Amino acid sequence: MVALFIGLNVSRTAFSKSVYHLSIEYKSIGKESAKKMKIHEYQAKEIFKFFGIPIPGNTVCATVEEVVEAYRSSNGLIAIKAQVLVGGRGKAGGVKLAKNIDEARDAAEAIFGMQIKGLTVEKVLVYNALDIDKEFYIGLTNDRNTKSVMLMVSAEGGIEIEQVAKKSPEKIIKFSIDPRFGLMDFQARNIALKLFGDIKIARKGAEILKKLYRCYVDMDSSLTEINPLVLTSEGELVALDAKMNFDDNALYRHPDIEALREVTPDEEEEIEAKRKGLSFIKLDGEIGCMVNGAGLAMATMDLIKLYGGNPANFLDIGGSSNPEKIVEAMRILLSDDNVKVVMINIFGGITRCDDVARGLLEALKRISITVPIVIRLTGTNAKEGKEILAGSDLINVDSMGEAARKAISLV
Repeated sequence: MVALFIGLNVSRTAFSKSVYHLSIEYKSIGKESAKKMKIHEYQAKEIFKFFGIPIPGNTVCATVEEVVEAYRSSNGLIAIKAQVLVGGRGKAGGVKLAKNIDEARDAAEAIFGMQIKGLTVEKVLVYNALDIDKEFYIGLTNDRNTKSVMLMVSAEGGIEIEQVAKKSPEKIIKFSIDPRFGLMDFQARNIALKLFGDIKIARKGAEILKKLYRCYVDMDSSLTEINPLVLTSEGELVALDAKMNFDDNALYRHPDIEALREVTPDEEEEIEAKRKGLSFIKLDGEIGCMVNGAGLAMATMDLIKLYGGNPANFLDIGGSSNPEKIVEAMRILLSDDNVKVVMINIFGGITRCDDVARGLLEALKRISITVPIVIRLTGTNAKEGKEILAGSDLINVDSMGEAARKAISLV
């Protein structure tokens, strides 16, 4: 991480992100189809530091003894934070304070190796605990409705912003930043004054807002948060936590950032699918979906939900008529043990239904398929496709609604 920015060309070019958001219950693909890459808090803090955002002095530790050594260099009270790529670390016991060596050792032994939402803690971040007077939230994300970056700030820092939005939405100040001009000085000052009240603190806060916006745009981020941004008893503002996600579509411009990727098993599957020309995102349901086209894929999942089912994935085979892609798509679908039935919904245009049918027959030869497959073919060469599949064990239907209902009944 020390050499993170060596040779990194930081540009101020805003990246126009084309991502599809599914705002239904099934994880809403807030997992954005142009998949987001996450980094650890300590890595995000290094980026913040590069952009001049104040952070506490941090030490990354991978062993209990390293934590003890970090304590010896401290001011007598340290915070020890688990470094995993999920939220809720504090609630899970992954954040502890220690005021002596014995407490530091005990805390480190408790945190290392613990499971937080299925991820094992292998590193912790250690820093001098601060005398905190107040906590705030600052976040930047893409807003599809206004086609701009949305700045959100709140005096309710230190807790999940989703909870604040749910219980006290009036406590969140939102501001759409015009991409032509960026966050202007007077705008940053006005927002900071509303957030902090005190003009002296607001001036410092305005500088942090501008630096955070520059960081967000220059790094092609899809989400950047400080939660909490703390006001210390000495009147200083410090980013006590840091979160950054990046748009995969822009990572080619940031090889140093891409090198930080820690791939989970689900992400490995998605990355492998991308290499094979498929768009795949794993979900939590039982109905495996294979569709051609992002819009049709979303409509298919909506329909499954409408009839009471749960999609197991988003899988778009695209506009290719390569039967080999169908074989690979089936491999990916069936690698998920949760899949109880596969629903294939093809609207033939560039993608020809007869090629899809040939790919399915090839998949049946090569792969051990133990779940029922429901298929709806319509459009280019649909008649030929159905003839090719005649006599197979696949369940042919004529409409999307019929396919969804049949798949749900077979789960």
